[in-house]
Amino acid sequence: MATKKLLTEQEILAMSDKDYMDERQLAFFRDRLSKMEAELRHNAGQTTENLRESTVVPDPADRATIEEEHALELRTRDRERKLLKKVQAAIQRIDDGEYGYCEETGEPIGVARLLARPTATLSLEAQERREIKQKMFGD
Repeated sequence: MATKKLLTEQEILAMSDKDYMDERQLAFFRDRLSKMEAELRHNAGQTTENLRESTVVPDPADRATIEEEHALELRTRDRERKLLKKVQAAIQRIDDGEYGYCEETGEPIGVARLLARPTATLSLEAQERREIKQKMFGD
C-alpha cells in the first residue's frame, strides 16, 4: 500500500475554502496531533524515571533544590497531562467528523488558528466572546 505524502503548512494555507477539512487536511492534523500525543507520553515516562532516581543528599540546601526541581517538573507534567486530554479529544473529533468546526457556532475554526493551536475547539470570535464573559463574570 502506497502512503500518501502529507501536506505542508504552506500547502494547507494556500488551499481554497472549499478544501477545508478534506481528507488531506485531516490527515495532516491527525499526524500533527499524533506526534504531539507521542511526545507528551514520552515526557510523562521520563518524569516517572527521573522521580524514581532518588538520590540521598545530606545537604539541606541541595535537597531543597532537588525538591523544587521535582515540584516544577510535576507542575509541567500536570499541564502536559491536561494538554494530552485535549489532543486525544481533538483526534476523536477527527474520527467523528467534527474537527475544525467551532463547538459553539458550527463555523470553521480556520486553518491558520488550527496550525497555531491544533486542539482549538472554538473559532477566534467565539473564543474572544468567551474570554470577555470570563473577565466580566469570572469563571
